[in-house]
Amino acid sequence: MIVRARKVTAAALTSFLLAVAPAVGVTAVVPTQLPMAIAQPDASVGDIVSTSAVPDTPMTQAGNPFLTLSIETVAPSTVTTSSDPFVTVRATVTNTGDRRVDDVSVRMQASAAIDTTAGLRTSLTLDQERFDRVGDFVTVAQSLETDESRQFDLSMQLRSTTQPSLGIVTPGVYPLLLNVNGTPEYGGTARLDDARFLLPVVGLPRNPGELDPVAPDAAPLPPNTRNPVAMTVLWPLADIPRLAAGIPGSVDERVRLIDDELAGELASGGRLDTLLKAVEFATKPGLDPGGNLASSLCIGIDPDLLVTVSNMTRGYLVVDNPADPASTARDGTGSAAATEWLSRLETIASSTCVTAMPFAQTDLGAVADIGDASLIDGAIRGPADIVDGILGITSTRGFTWSTTGGVDADTADALRAAGTGTVLVADNSISPPTSAPMAQLLSTNVPATDPASTTRLAAAHYDAATAAALAGVGDTPSTPALTPAEERYDLDTDSRTARLQDALGAVNFHALVGTDRPGRSVTVAPPQYWTAGGDEPSAILSTVSSLLRSGLATPRPLSQLMAEPTSGTPVSSVDAATELDTGTVDLVRSQSARIGTLMQSLVEDPQSALTPRLFTAPLREDMLRALSTAGRASSMADKTGTMAFTRLAATRIGIDTIYGSVTVLAPGGVYTLASEQSPLLLVARNDLPMPVNVLLRVDAPPEMTISDVGVTQLPARGSRTITVPAEVDATRNLSVDFSVTALDGSRLGEVSTVSVRSNAYGQALAIITACAGALLLLLAGRRLWHRFRGQPDPADEGYERP
Repeated sequence: MIVRARKVTAAALTSFLLAVAPAVGVTAVVPTQLPMAIAQPDASVGDIVSTSAVPDTPMTQAGNPFLTLSIETVAPSTVTTSSDPFVTVRATVTNTGDRRVDDVSVRMQASAAIDTTAGLRTSLTLDQERFDRVGDFVTVAQSLETDESRQFDLSMQLRSTTQPSLGIVTPGVYPLLLNVNGTPEYGGTARLDDARFLLPVVGLPRNPGELDPVAPDAAPLPPNTRNPVAMTVLWPLADIPRLAAGIPGSVDERVRLIDDELAGELASGGRLDTLLKAVEFATKPGLDPGGNLASSLCIGIDPDLLVTVSNMTRGYLVVDNPADPASTARDGTGSAAATEWLSRLETIASSTCVTAMPFAQTDLGAVADIGDASLIDGAIRGPADIVDGILGITSTRGFTWSTTGGVDADTADALRAAGTGTVLVADNSISPPTSAPMAQLLSTNVPATDPASTTRLAAAHYDAATAAALAGVGDTPSTPALTPAEERYDLDTDSRTARLQDALGAVNFHALVGTDRPGRSVTVAPPQYWTAGGDEPSAILSTVSSLLRSGLATPRPLSQLMAEPTSGTPVSSVDAATELDTGTVDLVRSQSARIGTLMQSLVEDPQSALTPRLFTAPLREDMLRALSTAGRASSMADKTGTMAFTRLAATRIGIDTIYGSVTVLAPGGVYTLASEQSPLLLVARNDLPMPVNVLLRVDAPPEMTISDVGVTQLPARGSRTITVPAEVDATRNLSVDFSVTALDGSRLGEVSTVSVRSNAYGQALAIITACAGALLLLLAGRRLWHRFRGQPDPADEGYERP
């Protein structure tokens, strides 16, 4: 990360002396002992405009700046021909150091207009001497004690021939800087902080400094509208996953959420409310009479958000422990807000372009690596069906907005297989770079001579620098994963107002620069999970609307972009390195396979509205939610990572519970067989709300032979007796293990051990029986022999008839 304007140079000596001063005593360091060659004087010292002597700012011993500047308002936020001829900035300076700071003074500086898209970010990291158009220092506080703040207004003319000005003579986007000087106690005068932002200048107002009112430099200067830029705007409505994990689908049970924060985002003034309200307001016929903004705009909707909000409208619960979704829960408070918001969305969606984002903003690269066809379908093909089903519309199909800004070869193949014809990626992910609106996306997995390579997958691209500027807007600024290192810096050093100014400058840039290039076009795409709120969404849409009204831009609907033929050299796209560890991906792969196994064994009941697909859908969606990219590129990364880990753990527990709901009940006591071929009677129990087909698995000793009973269907929330043919060839006590499995052999429930006592004697019993029979025949024959011959049987000696 680059920390702006704080490079290590020779002036670090100033920081060191200021930091150690309290440790060595008051008399150890005095102002006259500081090296004057590296101290930047205040305006009261003299009219010194060069700031190259101090390219960094001193820091306290604790690593804090002595002063911190925060920009609160910029007026005008966008300069037009009807604006005031000067810029006024309201800001606050705060003593964040460990001692008093005296003679606090501020001045405004400007740099040359930005001429490249990369400059939208790199210009905000320039050394302050590059801001060479400077005003006078103005003292805003005689002294500031520790933690004390002072608010001030500072104005400067845009252009002037008689007074210091920002030197802005043509429309463009200009980097501006506020530079604050001060004298810390026990130190010398130095530059202690600065604040930067972009100022878009669409047109120049009248120059009041020109004495001749008819002179060319005195008149307002409008922008060049002869070659407008074709503009497409994606407007995201998404959230981080909120549904509790590990809970299968049902018909009448209320859903459970991990928290109730979504209720606040949907309510009046919440983030999602303001994002939707900005579209409602900006596309009103009175503000958009020609429908230009509505034509250029397409709302991207996360189907996971719609699923959650739709369920909230019917009442919901908030769990006390997200790691245990079946634990205690309380009633949610956002049902009314969800109902109203969803109704408003249905209204605006009926007349506006809508496209479905990948489900839960899942990492498409990770899904492609897992290779589960059902997950791929749920992430790419299924979202459009969800959006259309809930909103009652027909959304734009065959279009996928990459969640990470790029797609690798495996992901490209997965998109083709799922029916995607156009994928939207960041322009800096494409190689070789192209200015064509649509380029053929190649896959390294399919040779160019292969007939399959003719399957159309076109790459449309949005401007990455503009996306990075928009990502900085809102409560939780982020930096897209594909942002180059030279365009990265610590967003926390900027105020929220400054970050909004940077976004407005980026949106205006494409209309103001490169007006001589034919066929100009741009796609504007904020991050899918966007934390812009308050007046920020309206300010951005108002900027787009102004560009369209003024003729600097023309609307290019998403459908028109998708209809563009591919041109230029075929390209490939790189994806951002995934932050998911292999353990997470492997766990998703294994649990998704278990869900597929369960799906195959469940049986649809015509009498029930609950189908196997509806029952298992939330579990499969949990897998996609665990791979969500929402918040991953911001300060929320640790929080979202923990949420994903908790979600996976809860999902595994939920699937284990489902598998354990189908089992063989262990009989009490010992099972006694009446003969060697007596059957075993077992009871299998199904606690699931739908029937399930199972197989019986038997682990018996060699003395017992068990016949396969085939597939057995267990009724929903019921049990069934299974007759198991068995044959035992010995008299002994046996221990037999029984369990039920899914149709692919995966075990369900627990193993039940049955103790079997057999009365069979096997071969020995047969021999004994045969010998006894033979002896009986022999004795009977002997008696008959003697009787036929009229001889008394010797066995009858001593026996007399009565």
